[in-house]
Amino acid sequence: MSTTTARPTPVTAGAPVPALDPGRPERAAYTVVGAGAIGGTLAHALARAGHAVTVIDTDAAHVAAIREHGLTIRRPDGRDDVVQVAGAYLPDEAPATSIDRAILATKSQHTATAAAWVAPRLAADGLVLSAQNGHNEQTIADAVGAERVLGAFVNIFTDYLGPGVVSDGGAGAVAVGLPGGGAPDARVLAVAEDLRAYGDIVATANLAGYRWGKQGFGSILGLTTLVDAPIADVVDRYRDLAAAVARESTEVAIRSGVVLERFDAYEPYAFSDAAPGLTRDRALTRLVRWLRTQPKDRSGVFRDIAVRRRPRETGGDRSTYPEQAAAVGVDLVVGPLVARALDEVAAGTRDFGWHTLDEIRAELAGHA
Repeated sequence: MSTTTARPTPVTAGAPVPALDPGRPERAAYTVVGAGAIGGTLAHALARAGHAVTVIDTDAAHVAAIREHGLTIRRPDGRDDVVQVAGAYLPDEAPATSIDRAILATKSQHTATAAAWVAPRLAADGLVLSAQNGHNEQTIADAVGAERVLGAFVNIFTDYLGPGVVSDGGAGAVAVGLPGGGAPDARVLAVAEDLRAYGDIVATANLAGYRWGKQGFGSILGLTTLVDAPIADVVDRYRDLAAAVARESTEVAIRSGVVLERFDAYEPYAFSDAAPGLTRDRALTRLVRWLRTQPKDRSGVFRDIAVRRRPRETGGDRSTYPEQAAAVGVDLVVGPLVARALDEVAAGTRDFGWHTLDEIRAELAGHA
Protein backbone atom coordinates (compact mmCIF):
# COMPACT_ATOMS: atom_id res chain seq x y z
CA MET A 1 0.00 0.00 0.00
CA SER A 2 1.54 3.28 -1.09
CA THR A 3 1.24 6.54 0.78
CA THR A 4 1.46 10.14 -0.37
CA THR A 5 1.76 13.01 2.05
CA ALA A 6 1.20 16.74 1.71
CA ARG A 7 2.33 19.07 4.48
CA PRO A 8 0.80 22.55 4.44
CA THR A 9 2.54 25.08 6.63
CA PRO A 10 1.02 24.87 10.13
CA VAL A 11 -0.25 27.92 11.95
CA THR A 12 0.95 28.88 15.38
CA ALA A 13 -1.62 28.51 18.16
CA GLY A 14 -3.09 31.92 18.91
CA ALA A 15 -1.99 33.44 15.61
CA PRO A 16 -4.57 35.64 13.83
CA VAL A 17 -6.62 33.88 11.15
CA PRO A 18 -7.05 35.31 7.65
CA ALA A 19 -9.87 37.83 7.16
CA LEU A 20 -13.08 36.93 5.32
CA ASP A 21 -12.37 39.17 2.34
CA PRO A 22 -12.59 36.71 -0.62
CA GLY A 23 -10.25 38.92 -2.62
CA ARG A 24 -7.31 38.27 -0.32
CA PRO A 25 -4.69 35.93 -1.79
CA GLU A 26 -4.14 34.07 1.49
CA ARG A 27 -5.93 30.80 2.03
CA ALA A 28 -8.45 31.08 4.86
CA ALA A 29 -8.13 28.95 7.97
CA TYR A 30 -10.89 26.46 8.79
CA THR A 31 -11.96 24.68 11.95
CA VAL A 32 -13.83 21.46 11.20
CA VAL A 33 -16.01 20.30 14.08
CA GLY A 34 -16.77 16.63 13.62
CA ALA A 35 -14.02 15.00 11.57
CA GLY A 36 -15.80 11.78 10.62
CA ALA A 37 -16.79 10.79 7.11
CA ILE A 38 -17.97 14.17 5.79
CA GLY A 39 -15.91 16.44 8.03
CA GLY A 40 -12.79 14.36 7.48
CA THR A 41 -13.24 14.44 3.72
CA LEU A 42 -13.67 18.22 3.58
CA ALA A 43 -10.86 18.83 6.08
CA HIS A 44 -8.54 16.65 4.01
CA ALA A 45 -9.37 18.48 0.77
CA LEU A 46 -8.85 21.90 2.35
CA ALA A 47 -5.58 20.90 4.01
CA ARG A 48 -4.26 19.39 0.79
CA ALA A 49 -5.03 22.70 -0.96
CA GLY A 50 -2.90 24.55 1.59
CA HIS A 51 -5.50 25.83 4.05
CA ALA A 52 -4.64 25.78 7.75
CA VAL A 53 -7.17 23.26 9.05
CA THR A 54 -7.89 22.46 12.68
CA VAL A 55 -10.10 19.47 13.42
CA ILE A 56 -12.19 19.03 16.55
CA ASP A 57 -13.67 15.64 17.38
CA THR A 58 -14.95 13.82 20.47
CA ASP A 59 -13.29 10.51 19.50
CA ALA A 60 -9.99 10.49 21.40
CA ALA A 61 -8.49 7.69 19.30
CA HIS A 62 -9.37 9.51 16.07
CA VAL A 63 -7.81 12.75 17.32
CA ALA A 64 -4.67 10.96 18.51
CA ALA A 65 -4.24 9.19 15.16
CA ILE A 66 -4.60 12.45 13.20
CA ARG A 67 -2.01 14.10 15.45
CA GLU A 68 0.47 11.27 15.05
CA HIS A 69 -0.03 10.17 11.47
CA GLY A 70 -2.07 12.87 9.75
CA LEU A 71 -5.56 12.71 8.26
CA THR A 72 -5.93 9.89 5.76
CA ILE A 73 -8.27 9.34 2.82
CA ARG A 74 -8.19 5.73 1.66
CA ARG A 75 -8.67 5.73 -2.09
CA PRO A 76 -10.62 3.01 -3.93
CA ASP A 77 -7.35 1.45 -5.15
CA GLY A 78 -6.18 1.03 -1.54
CA ARG A 79 -3.75 3.95 -1.63
CA ASP A 80 -3.59 6.09 1.50
CA ASP A 81 -3.59 9.83 0.77
CA VAL A 82 -2.32 11.57 3.91
CA VAL A 83 -2.22 15.25 4.83
CA GLN A 84 -1.01 16.97 7.97
CA VAL A 85 -3.44 19.40 9.60
CA ALA A 86 -2.64 22.47 11.69
CA GLY A 87 -4.11 20.87 14.79
CA ALA A 88 -6.37 18.08 16.08
CA TYR A 89 -8.09 18.38 19.45
CA LEU A 90 -10.79 17.07 21.69
CA PRO A 91 -13.30 19.87 22.37
CA ASP A 92 -12.15 20.48 25.94
CA GLU A 93 -8.45 20.67 25.08
CA ALA A 94 -8.54 22.99 22.06
CA PRO A 95 -6.62 26.26 22.44
CA ALA A 96 -8.68 29.40 22.98
CA THR A 97 -8.06 30.87 19.52
CA SER A 98 -10.47 32.86 17.38
CA ILE A 99 -12.29 30.88 14.68
CA ASP A 100 -12.81 32.53 11.33
CA ARG A 101 -14.56 29.78 9.37
CA ALA A 102 -16.06 26.76 11.09
CA ILE A 103 -17.52 23.73 9.34
CA LEU A 104 -19.97 21.72 11.44
CA ALA A 105 -20.07 18.12 10.25
CA THR A 106 -21.44 16.35 13.31
CA LYS A 107 -24.54 14.17 13.35
CA SER A 108 -27.69 16.29 13.51
CA GLN A 109 -28.43 15.23 17.09
CA HIS A 110 -25.10 16.77 18.19
CA THR A 111 -25.60 20.12 16.46
CA ALA A 112 -26.61 22.11 19.54
CA THR A 113 -23.58 20.91 21.51
CA ALA A 114 -21.18 21.62 18.65
CA ALA A 115 -22.66 25.08 17.99
CA ALA A 116 -22.42 25.96 21.69
CA TRP A 117 -18.73 25.02 21.58
CA VAL A 118 -18.09 27.22 18.52
CA ALA A 119 -20.10 30.25 19.68
CA PRO A 120 -17.67 31.82 22.20
CA ARG A 121 -14.72 31.19 19.88
CA LEU A 122 -16.23 32.55 16.66
CA ALA A 123 -14.72 35.80 15.38
CA ALA A 124 -17.00 38.82 15.07
CA ASP A 125 -17.02 38.44 11.28
CA GLY A 126 -16.71 34.65 11.39
CA LEU A 127 -19.10 32.13 9.90
CA VAL A 128 -20.32 28.59 10.50
CA LEU A 129 -21.09 26.28 7.59
CA SER A 130 -23.49 23.43 8.35
CA ALA A 131 -22.24 20.45 6.29
CA GLN A 132 -24.75 18.04 7.79
CA ASN A 133 -27.80 16.01 6.88
CA GLY A 134 -31.00 17.96 7.35
CA HIS A 135 -31.81 21.58 8.01
CA ASN A 136 -29.78 22.37 11.14
CA GLU A 137 -29.06 26.04 10.53
CA GLN A 138 -31.66 27.36 12.98
CA THR A 139 -30.10 25.36 15.81
CA ILE A 140 -26.70 26.82 14.92
CA ALA A 141 -28.17 30.30 14.57
CA ASP A 142 -29.61 30.07 18.08
CA ALA A 143 -26.03 29.79 19.33
CA VAL A 144 -24.05 32.09 17.02
CA GLY A 145 -26.60 34.37 15.32
CA ALA A 146 -28.39 33.80 12.01
CA GLU A 147 -26.21 36.30 10.16
CA ARG A 148 -23.15 34.09 10.72
CA VAL A 149 -24.60 30.81 9.39
CA LEU A 150 -24.28 29.28 5.92
CA GLY A 151 -25.71 25.99 4.75
CA ALA A 152 -24.44 23.16 2.59
CA PHE A 153 -25.92 20.19 0.83
CA VAL A 154 -23.55 17.21 0.87
CA ASN A 155 -23.97 13.93 -1.01
CA ILE A 156 -20.45 12.57 -0.58
CA PHE A 157 -20.17 8.77 -0.49
CA THR A 158 -17.63 8.24 2.26
CA ASP A 159 -17.21 6.31 5.52
CA TYR A 160 -15.22 6.61 8.73
CA LEU A 161 -13.00 3.52 8.59
CA GLY A 162 -11.07 3.88 11.83
CA PRO A 163 -8.90 6.33 13.79
CA GLY A 164 -7.49 8.89 11.40
CA VAL A 165 -8.90 7.25 8.27
CA VAL A 166 -11.95 7.91 6.10
CA SER A 167 -12.79 6.36 2.76
CA ASP A 168 -13.06 7.81 -0.71
CA GLY A 169 -16.38 6.35 -1.83
CA GLY A 170 -16.57 8.19 -5.14
CA ALA A 171 -17.38 11.74 -6.20
CA GLY A 172 -20.61 13.26 -4.90
CA ALA A 173 -22.51 16.51 -5.22
CA VAL A 174 -21.94 19.43 -2.84
CA ALA A 175 -23.73 22.80 -2.84
CA VAL A 176 -23.30 25.86 -0.59
CA GLY A 177 -25.89 28.57 -0.07
CA LEU A 178 -27.77 30.88 2.25
CA PRO A 179 -30.09 28.95 4.56
CA GLY A 180 -33.08 31.12 3.64
CA GLY A 181 -32.34 31.09 -0.07
CA GLY A 182 -31.44 33.98 -2.34
CA ALA A 183 -28.47 34.84 -4.51
CA PRO A 184 -25.14 33.65 -3.06
CA ASP A 185 -23.30 36.44 -1.25
CA ALA A 186 -19.54 36.99 -1.07
CA ARG A 187 -19.18 34.55 1.83
CA VAL A 188 -21.01 31.74 0.01
CA LEU A 189 -18.94 32.30 -3.12
CA ALA A 190 -15.67 32.38 -1.16
CA VAL A 191 -16.43 29.20 0.81
CA ALA A 192 -17.64 27.40 -2.32
CA GLU A 193 -14.41 28.37 -4.06
CA ASP A 194 -12.34 27.00 -1.18
CA LEU A 195 -14.31 23.74 -1.14
CA ARG A 196 -13.60 23.22 -4.83
CA ALA A 197 -10.44 21.66 -3.46
CA TYR A 198 -12.76 18.65 -3.04
CA GLY A 199 -14.61 18.74 -6.36
CA ASP A 200 -17.31 20.46 -8.38
CA ILE A 201 -19.05 22.63 -5.78
CA VAL A 202 -22.23 24.56 -6.63
CA ALA A 203 -22.92 27.98 -5.13
CA THR A 204 -26.71 27.90 -5.12
CA ALA A 205 -29.64 30.25 -4.54
CA ASN A 206 -31.82 27.21 -3.79
CA LEU A 207 -30.23 25.23 -0.99
CA ALA A 208 -33.64 23.95 0.12
CA GLY A 209 -34.20 22.36 -3.29
CA TYR A 210 -31.07 20.25 -2.89
CA ARG A 211 -31.81 19.42 0.73
CA TRP A 212 -35.34 18.22 -0.05
CA GLY A 213 -34.00 16.25 -3.01
CA LYS A 214 -31.58 14.51 -0.71
CA GLN A 215 -34.37 13.68 1.69
CA GLY A 216 -35.92 11.58 -1.07
CA PHE A 217 -32.60 9.98 -2.02
CA GLY A 218 -31.78 9.46 1.65
CA SER A 219 -35.11 7.68 2.09
CA ILE A 220 -34.09 5.25 -0.64
CA LEU A 221 -30.72 4.72 1.06
CA GLY A 222 -32.53 4.06 4.34
CA LEU A 223 -34.53 1.35 2.62
CA THR A 224 -31.35 -0.28 1.29
CA THR A 225 -29.80 -0.18 4.77
CA LEU A 226 -32.18 -2.92 5.92
CA VAL A 227 -30.29 -5.49 3.82
CA ASP A 228 -26.60 -6.40 3.91
CA ALA A 229 -26.28 -6.16 0.13
CA PRO A 230 -25.04 -3.61 -2.41
CA ILE A 231 -27.21 -0.49 -2.57
CA ALA A 232 -27.77 -0.84 -6.32
CA ASP A 233 -28.94 -4.44 -5.97
CA VAL A 234 -31.52 -3.53 -3.33
CA VAL A 235 -32.90 -0.59 -5.32
CA ASP A 236 -33.09 -2.68 -8.48
CA ARG A 237 -34.87 -5.56 -6.74
CA TYR A 238 -37.33 -3.36 -4.82
CA ARG A 239 -38.03 -0.61 -7.33
CA ASP A 240 -41.61 -0.29 -6.12
CA LEU A 241 -40.53 0.46 -2.55
CA ALA A 242 -37.73 2.79 -3.64
CA ALA A 243 -40.18 4.79 -5.73
CA ALA A 244 -42.80 4.80 -2.98
CA VAL A 245 -40.51 6.05 -0.24
CA ALA A 246 -38.99 8.74 -2.50
CA ARG A 247 -42.49 9.79 -3.57
CA GLU A 248 -43.45 10.74 -0.02
CA SER A 249 -40.76 13.37 0.56
CA THR A 250 -41.00 14.56 -3.05
CA GLU A 251 -44.69 15.30 -2.66
CA VAL A 252 -44.19 17.00 0.71
CA ALA A 253 -41.62 19.29 -0.93
CA ILE A 254 -43.71 20.05 -4.01
CA ARG A 255 -46.86 20.76 -2.00
CA SER A 256 -44.80 22.97 0.33
CA GLY A 257 -43.72 25.09 -2.61
CA VAL A 258 -40.11 23.87 -2.80
CA VAL A 259 -38.39 23.88 -6.20
CA LEU A 260 -36.41 20.64 -6.23
CA GLU A 261 -32.90 20.27 -7.61
CA ARG A 262 -31.44 17.29 -9.44
CA PHE A 263 -28.03 16.03 -8.26
CA ASP A 264 -25.69 13.19 -9.20
CA ALA A 265 -28.05 10.61 -10.76
CA TYR A 266 -31.06 11.38 -8.57
CA GLU A 267 -34.00 13.06 -10.33
CA PRO A 268 -36.56 14.03 -7.66
CA TYR A 269 -39.44 14.99 -9.95
CA ALA A 270 -39.42 11.49 -11.43
CA PHE A 271 -40.94 10.34 -8.14
CA SER A 272 -43.76 12.88 -7.99
CA ASP A 273 -47.41 12.01 -8.41
CA ALA A 274 -47.31 13.74 -11.80
CA ALA A 275 -44.52 11.52 -13.16
CA PRO A 276 -45.50 8.89 -15.76
CA GLY A 277 -44.56 5.33 -14.87
CA LEU A 278 -42.04 5.14 -17.71
CA THR A 279 -40.30 8.30 -16.47
CA ARG A 280 -40.05 6.88 -12.95
CA ASP A 281 -38.76 3.51 -14.15
CA ARG A 282 -36.09 5.03 -16.38
CA ALA A 283 -34.99 7.38 -13.60
CA LEU A 284 -34.55 4.36 -11.32
CA THR A 285 -32.55 2.60 -14.03
CA ARG A 286 -30.21 5.58 -14.34
CA LEU A 287 -29.88 5.76 -10.56
CA VAL A 288 -29.04 2.05 -10.29
CA ARG A 289 -26.43 2.33 -13.05
CA TRP A 290 -24.79 5.27 -11.25
CA LEU A 291 -24.85 3.50 -7.90
CA ARG A 292 -23.00 0.57 -9.46
CA THR A 293 -20.14 2.93 -10.39
CA GLN A 294 -19.65 4.05 -6.77
CA PRO A 295 -16.88 2.29 -4.80
CA LYS A 296 -19.03 2.56 -1.66
CA ASP A 297 -21.79 -0.05 -1.90
CA ARG A 298 -23.37 0.22 1.58
CA SER A 299 -25.02 3.31 3.06
CA GLY A 300 -23.47 5.37 5.83
CA VAL A 301 -26.40 4.40 8.05
CA PHE A 302 -25.61 0.73 7.41
CA ARG A 303 -22.03 1.27 8.55
CA ASP A 304 -23.20 3.20 11.62
CA ILE A 305 -25.49 0.36 12.67
CA ALA A 306 -23.56 -2.72 11.50
CA VAL A 307 -19.98 -1.63 12.16
CA ARG A 308 -19.96 1.28 14.59
CA ARG A 309 -23.00 0.03 16.57
CA ARG A 310 -24.59 3.47 16.60
CA PRO A 311 -28.25 4.42 16.06
CA ARG A 312 -29.39 6.18 12.91
CA GLU A 313 -29.09 9.94 12.68
CA THR A 314 -31.94 11.95 14.18
CA GLY A 315 -32.73 15.60 14.85
CA GLY A 316 -32.67 18.62 12.57
CA ASP A 317 -35.66 18.81 10.24
CA ARG A 318 -36.70 15.24 11.03
CA SER A 319 -38.56 16.21 14.18
CA THR A 320 -41.08 18.40 12.32
CA TYR A 321 -41.30 16.42 9.07
CA PRO A 322 -44.41 14.39 10.00
CA GLU A 323 -46.31 17.56 10.92
CA GLN A 324 -45.26 19.23 7.67
CA ALA A 325 -46.39 16.20 5.66
CA ALA A 326 -49.75 16.19 7.41
CA ALA A 327 -50.17 19.91 6.79
CA VAL A 328 -49.85 19.46 3.01
CA GLY A 329 -51.91 16.27 2.88
CA VAL A 330 -49.22 13.63 2.36
CA ASP A 331 -49.82 10.35 4.16
CA LEU A 332 -46.46 9.01 5.32
CA VAL A 333 -46.50 5.22 5.19
CA VAL A 334 -43.26 3.76 3.80
CA GLY A 335 -40.88 6.18 5.51
CA PRO A 336 -42.15 5.44 9.03
CA LEU A 337 -42.07 1.67 8.33
CA VAL A 338 -38.43 1.95 7.21
CA ALA A 339 -37.51 4.12 10.22
CA ARG A 340 -39.13 1.69 12.64
CA ALA A 341 -37.31 -1.29 11.09
CA LEU A 342 -33.97 0.58 11.18
CA ASP A 343 -34.45 1.33 14.86
CA GLU A 344 -35.20 -2.35 15.50
CA VAL A 345 -32.07 -3.43 13.64
CA ALA A 346 -30.00 -0.90 15.58
CA ALA A 347 -31.50 -2.17 18.85
CA GLY A 348 -30.70 -5.78 17.95
CA THR A 349 -34.34 -6.92 17.83
CA ARG A 350 -34.34 -7.36 14.04
CA ASP A 351 -31.73 -8.83 11.69
CA PHE A 352 -30.61 -7.36 8.40
CA GLY A 353 -32.34 -9.20 5.57
CA TRP A 354 -34.59 -9.18 2.53
CA HIS A 355 -37.48 -10.39 4.68
CA THR A 356 -37.92 -6.89 6.13
CA LEU A 357 -38.46 -5.38 2.70
CA ASP A 358 -40.98 -8.11 1.92
CA GLU A 359 -42.82 -7.24 5.13
CA ILE A 360 -42.84 -3.54 4.23
CA ARG A 361 -44.13 -4.39 0.75
CA ALA A 362 -46.94 -6.40 2.29
CA GLU A 363 -47.86 -3.59 4.71
CA LEU A 364 -47.79 -1.07 1.87
CA ALA A 365 -50.18 -3.26 -0.12
CA GLY A 366 -52.54 -3.16 2.84
CA HIS A 367 -52.64 0.64 2.64
CA ALA A 368 -53.43 0.67 -1.09
